[in-house]
Order: sequence, then C-alpha cells, then structure tokens
Amino acid sequence: MKAELILHDKVQESDGGIIETKVWAVPVTKEKPHGYRYSLVYIRNGKRMLCYDNHTGKGDHKHYCNNEEPYKFTTIDKLFTDFYKDLRRLKSHEG
Repeated sequence: MKAELILHDKVQESDGGIIETKVWAVPVTKEKPHGYRYSLVYIRNGKRMLCYDNHTGKGDHKHYCNNEEPYKFTTIDKLFTDFYKDLRRLKSHEG
C-alpha cells in the first residue's frame, strides 16, 4: 500500500499566517503503528511556529516555537484537538 493522502487543508489567515494540515494513510509499521503520516503546521512571517508531525526517523513529535518534544499519538481527532489547543495558546501570546 502506498501512502494515500486522506486530508489536506491550507488556510491563509488575514494576518498572513498559514495553517496547513495533511494526513496520509500508510501501512502499519513499527514506526507508524497507528497507520498515519501527518503534518499539521502553523507558519507566521515565513517561520514555523508550531508543527505536529511524524516524518521518517523521528516518530510522533511536536515543535512549539523553538522547542521539540515527543508527542503521544492516540487518534486523529485528538491530534487535531491538541494542535488547535496549542495554536490558540500560541496566538494568545502573539499579541
């Protein structure tokens, strides 16, 4: 089974920020036991401010400003909930 793009959304905000979400269905492997590859990202002024992803070799993790930490994936719904919760928190500090 090849990776199959099952969701892709890109929003250009009025302030210039970009929110882009992509989810692929992939074969279940040790690295991707949930069967998904994903990238949820918020970019402001050309800089990645927030990103949840699991590209090959790094597993599930998130980037919040300049910090990177592991992320415990449970479901796609929870992934989106966590991403948008962090996005609201980040935007509330942007001013």
